[in-house]
Amino acid sequence: MVWNIHVTLAHPDTGWDHYADGWEVLDAQGRRLGYRELMHPHVDEQPFTRSLSGVSIPDGTREILIRPRCSRDGWSGTAVRVELRP
Repeated sequence: MVWNIHVTLAHPDTGWDHYADGWEVLDAQGRRLGYRELMHPHVDEQPFTRSLSGVSIPDGTREILIRPRCSRDGWSGTAVRVELRP
């Protein structure tokens, strides 16, 4: 199954030294299914939404995890669970 994933993030971007620089799509076992790199800070655009097209998600998958990344702090320790509705 191929999906288009749309993620809305809110992050206290301050500029090039500290901003949300990406997010990943994981399966329930923590395997990466997709990655969206964010190329610049969004200081004046909060929250903001970005998409990732063509993510292959194995048949039978009922949920995915979205985990954001910060240029200063790295990967978030918390991922958001998202139920898939075909």
